[in-house]
Amino acid sequence: MTSADERPSDLPNGKSGLDGRGLDPTSAALVDALTENPRASAAELARQVGLSAPTVRERIGRLERDGVIRGYRVDIDPAALGLPVAAWVRVKPGPGQLSRIAELAERVPQVSECHRITGEDCFLLKVHVPDIAQLEEILDQFLMHGQTNSSFIVSTPVTPRMPSA
Repeated sequence: MTSADERPSDLPNGKSGLDGRGLDPTSAALVDALTENPRASAAELARQVGLSAPTVRERIGRLERDGVIRGYRVDIDPAALGLPVAAWVRVKPGPGQLSRIAELAERVPQVSECHRITGEDCFLLKVHVPDIAQLEEILDQFLMHGQTNSSFIVSTPVTPRMPSA
């Protein structure tokens, strides 16, 4: 019997994980189960995917090492924390300001996401604030380094989910 590190990989790229959507059917079922309940025990996951608990722990470890599973997160409702206003903010940096936008986004705690994007704007930020006045204060910080364009989030009809092919 080979160890997890000696076992041939599931994929042509040398990783045991992705191949398009892609995972082998058992790993895909495991990832789906973890997506539904990241706090599930190995025994619970084993029952769902038809493996033993030690094999499930081994597969999860392999998926983590291969970068398929990047981490486990808690889903917290910002509105429940007193931050009911959410907005997407596009930022077009001024000349020489590109790195400063990312640095500022990292420092501003109301920025929950910062993505480098293509097109005229270079960054897309997700911002959570208690009210419009606070959003204005945050926008003013970014306006020192470029132009902003904001869109308020009214609702989220499709909750964040794992993409599939």
